[in-house]
Amino acid sequence: MNMSRSVGVEEELLLLDAESFEPRALSSAVLASARRGRSGTDEAFDAELQRQQLEFATRPQTRMQDLAAEIARWRAEAARHAESLGAAVAALATSPLPVSPTLSTGERYQWMQERYGLTADEQLTGGCHVHVSVDSDEEGVAVLDRIRPWLSVLLAMSANSPFWQGQDSGYASYRSRVWGRWPSAGPVEIFGSAGRYHELVQAMVATGALRDEGMIYFDARLSRTYPTVEIRVADVCLNADDTALLATLVRALVETAARQWRDDEPPSRHSVGLLRLATWQAGREGLDGQLIHPATMEPASAETVVRALFDHVRDALEDTDDLVPAQDALAEILKRGNGARTQRELLEQTGSLRDIVARCTLRTI
Repeated sequence: MNMSRSVGVEEELLLLDAESFEPRALSSAVLASARRGRSGTDEAFDAELQRQQLEFATRPQTRMQDLAAEIARWRAEAARHAESLGAAVAALATSPLPVSPTLSTGERYQWMQERYGLTADEQLTGGCHVHVSVDSDEEGVAVLDRIRPWLSVLLAMSANSPFWQGQDSGYASYRSRVWGRWPSAGPVEIFGSAGRYHELVQAMVATGALRDEGMIYFDARLSRTYPTVEIRVADVCLNADDTALLATLVRALVETAARQWRDDEPPSRHSVGLLRLATWQAGREGLDGQLIHPATMEPASAETVVRALFDHVRDALEDTDDLVPAQDALAEILKRGNGARTQRELLEQTGSLRDIVARCTLRTI
């Protein structure tokens, strides 16, 4: 039994011109600046598909306070390196302002562009990936089987991409719609065993539609690199505190699922079709409408569904002393709303997409 699972977070940030707030293809220059800094920051940062993006990864942490501090640190470091180049960073999952993305260099990205065309060319989206340690692939797949219905709730909480190419998309998370264009993206079936999971992954790669296992873009998967499950369904959150809450809930969700597996409690057998609808609804409404309840697969208010997730993982939160801080953070996000609500409120106040981005750069760090 793993009572204090380690958690790591990867966040994808937008790189912007510090005056116009339009996305800028500066990832190579920012990475070079980080390497010159010699403060260990080059190990945290990495390039992404598009050069208007920068990714960072925290180290694995077992105390959520330490993880929250590291998220804040790397956001601030990213901003510092960008500032030295006349740029800024924003934790936005899509660019509110129009943008023509610039594909990163390298054989892999070139292959993706040739294979996927506009899907690759237009894919300027920022996600948040949460890694939680598991004891084995068998435990990891048992967790994947049991967290399926709850992943849409994480998307709703994190939704932070209402605007696309200069207009309101009508969605709280339009990133989730754009990301869903990849052939392997989205909810998946129940696997039942690690063997069956790996068989499916190998069969998918063998079709030739994917370059390699790195292109298995399930909403949650076994990591290829670390002994973790990787939950990939969320938008990058505007507020670092929301990222920390998301990671806290994900760890508790993984622990709850592992306990269910050890107690021989079978996973919910909701179909992929229903889970896709729940994901669509979460991306459409965020926290401002009805979601599909993970237990019943019927409509319920966003607050009811979010509180159902909290109740589902309550025991695990209590066992890691995260219950009270998570309760406070949850109350805050339900009151304030997610990044999508904040962005739309800023548009109402300012009437300007440019001003939205300017203000969101300040909220990022």
